[in-house]
Amino acid sequence: RYPTYQVFLAVVLSMALAGALLPVWIRLLKYRNIGQQVRADGPQGHLVKQGTPTMGGVLILLVVVAVYFFMGRTSVGGRLAVLVMLACGALGFFDDYTKVVRERSLGLTPKAKLLWQTVIAVIFALAVVNFAGIISSVKVPLLPYRIDMGFLQSTFSLGGITLVVPWVYLALVAFMVVSTTNAVNLTDGLDGLAAGTVTIVMFAFAGIAYRQNKLELALFAAAVGGACIGFLWFNSFPADIFMGDTGSLGLGAAIAAMSVVTKTELLLPLIGGIYVMETLSVILQIASFKLFRRRIFRMAPLHHHFEMLGWSETKVMVRFWIVTGILAGAAFAVYFVRTVH
Repeated sequence: RYPTYQVFLAVVLSMALAGALLPVWIRLLKYRNIGQQVRADGPQGHLVKQGTPTMGGVLILLVVVAVYFFMGRTSVGGRLAVLVMLACGALGFFDDYTKVVRERSLGLTPKAKLLWQTVIAVIFALAVVNFAGIISSVKVPLLPYRIDMGFLQSTFSLGGITLVVPWVYLALVAFMVVSTTNAVNLTDGLDGLAAGTVTIVMFAFAGIAYRQNKLELALFAAAVGGACIGFLWFNSFPADIFMGDTGSLGLGAAIAAMSVVTKTELLLPLIGGIYVMETLSVILQIASFKLFRRRIFRMAPLHHHFEMLGWSETKVMVRFWIVTGILAGAAFAVYFVRTVH
């Protein structure tokens, strides 16, 4: 087994690098007048955040890449996780840039964003199956069974390379990437909320990867968690900078990628349970209003509901962190029980 200090070193390096570079990045963003456009239909208390520097996710992702490759241990699965993170981060960057230039809170159209997320997700799914040795069956938590998702597959040649396409598993991975990126994006609505929850989730994945003796994956997850901690120093309430869609889409993709390359696909809804809750609150709110003209929550996503109930932004953030810790810890325990023998 690899020495654990390397994982902790990745955390410290990414945390220190992000903490050292963010003040410079914030000053540059202020100089370029790159600020957040706040939703007019959001909580009125958030209007004071208008103009706060955004696109902090650019630095988070760059720090993760720098530290991961500096550590000197990579694998095909780890490199593909980096690439899907950067691809979704680039999509988020284009969205953020559009918002800043047009000075409005909406960037890319939802259809355009969903289309590109799907393209990225499908390419990632094909790559992990064909080049990273990821099998198309998934483990059932707590049970000694696997679900075979490769029963419907075909092959085709592309540039002299024969690719295997397990259609059902490809659809699962694509759904995981698209849904997780959007879920983290929905969660990124309070100072420190997304960065804190991603830190907890990625540290749990680092533990799982280390137990699998896959140091290169543990280093990637540790680098993401450390960079998010460094970012939190400046993103804590009241935030000096936001991560923007660059960060939330990129980090969401990193979470989904870690679930795929560690073969914990069915644990993702538990380990990232807070994102499931946030997404379901939006789905239920929209469905209830369209069908019955009534709202279930005072405002969606869920964190805004608790704000409208009178909870302070900091209280919502910390309590969501606690829930994330409980769920991530439970997921790790489930994985540990399954592999202890």
